[in-house]
Amino acid sequence: MFIESTPISQGIAHRLEQLILDGDYKPGQKIPSERQLTEKLGVSRSLVREALKELHGRGIIKTQHGKGSFVSDILPVVADESVLMHLFQDHSRTLYDLLEVREQLEGQAAKLAAERGTEKDFYQITKAIEALEKSDALVNAKLDHAFHRAIAEASHNPVLIHVLNSLKGLTLQSVQVTLSNLSHRDHIKQQIDKHHRQIYNAILGRQPQWAMKAATAHVFHVRTSLKEIDKAEDGIIRTVDENPS
Repeated sequence: MFIESTPISQGIAHRLEQLILDGDYKPGQKIPSERQLTEKLGVSRSLVREALKELHGRGIIKTQHGKGSFVSDILPVVADESVLMHLFQDHSRTLYDLLEVREQLEGQAAKLAAERGTEKDFYQITKAIEALEKSDALVNAKLDHAFHRAIAEASHNPVLIHVLNSLKGLTLQSVQVTLSNLSHRDHIKQQIDKHHRQIYNAILGRQPQWAMKAATAHVFHVRTSLKEIDKAEDGIIRTVDENPS
């Protein structure tokens, strides 16, 4: 019986891998229970259990006792005590290096979201931008980051999603620094809000080139504005609340 079931369980494991690759199950997301997978895939619970064991053994999922199974991060998340995090906190250049990378990655994410995003993705992006626009500009770093994360997830490119997820802590800090320095400057804040709407409209309008252009222009505007203030005022605010409300 075991010999006969092994190829089937491997096929189930492959199907689950494909769902992860397609972005149905994202980094850190809990995957359905054995019972739910049994119903979804139309196979026995024992086969589902074998498939999950195989994925766990290869590190694709991780199991938390009493909580279930979760999709693993392909790339390690940058830890708060990492060298890169210390460089970000101690050297202004690292902030601009990160923004250069974000400009390229988020531009590509917006382009792919416009091409591949589902109605469910668009609903999540809409919720994110509405929450962002209703919030207090000085304390909305997490909401700003959530808007960009929703776009990344709509790209359905697991490598891109995992790369951005690995930079989550750094990216959130860069958003906090951005808001601390730019949100009270009306002309800059207005342009940031305009860029967010342009990105949103291009994605939901399924205009990939415009989405990419708007996303890259947004991060470029933030980077150049910070640099100008850094130079003109001999520094920018770099100490921010790590847990904004």
